[in-house]
Amino acid sequence: MAISFEKAFGLHTQGMLLRAKRAEVIAGNIANADTPGYKAKGMNFQDAMKQATYQQQTGMSRTNEKHFDIKSSIQTDLQYRTPNQPDTGDGNTVDVQVERNLYLENSLEYQASVQFLTGKIKGLKKAITGAQG
Repeated sequence: MAISFEKAFGLHTQGMLLRAKRAEVIAGNIANADTPGYKAKGMNFQDAMKQATYQQQTGMSRTNEKHFDIKSSIQTDLQYRTPNQPDTGDGNTVDVQVERNLYLENSLEYQASVQFLTGKIKGLKKAITGAQG
């Protein structure tokens, strides 16, 4: 009997891809904290996960190796953040403290997904090898 990794891992793989993308966006905001006119960007993680869930449930798959893998090309809609602080005069809307907190939260959630997947992989390995312990 073949093991379906999609069924075993669920949406955690897409969640990790989305969290990695979110980390890039937040890091870009932090890097541009002193850039005049830069507008802080963000992504709605829940909306992106809903889209990933829909893509996984529709069951689209590649029928030829030259086709794009729709499941692996998750689209994220970036939006400008509403600033929490008044304009400092240069038009930059990045609040470094907010961005650092978002980055830390995102990192913790990414690590939780890594730990969950590690447990799943250990369980699959046990099932395959029949090891006890």
